[in-house]
Amino acid sequence: MASIFTKIINGEIPSYKVAEDDRFFAFLDINPNAKGHTLVIPKKEENKIFDLSKDDYLALNDFAYRVAKAIEKTVSCERIGMSVIGLEVPHVHIHLIPINVMDDMRFINKVKLTDDEFKTLAKEIAANFK
Repeated sequence: MASIFTKIINGEIPSYKVAEDDRFFAFLDINPNAKGHTLVIPKKEENKIFDLSKDDYLALNDFAYRVAKAIEKTVSCERIGMSVIGLEVPHVHIHLIPINVMDDMRFINKVKLTDDEFKTLAKEIAANFK
């Protein structure tokens, strides 16, 4: 059965896409820790990050690097935090989270954005993606 992320990639579930290529997909987290919290995933469904081939692992991190740079140009923050937990969805995903304090990386502090705010933010990050 396809993961929720595969359904997002396939367009079966809507998302706020910020970047995509033939192997990877990045979209805004709909329950973000901070404005700009983005998930970066491989299109190939794999449960654990270290089960990816070395090439896929390195390419995923390169893609995430470029997404993080785009977020950094878009959202005011001290830095972009990165987390790979992967327990909630059995599909590899990297959290890229704009942070100003350590607590911004804890998954207990959430921000609320409207649909229009998500759409505008996704477009702004996408415009900065290279």
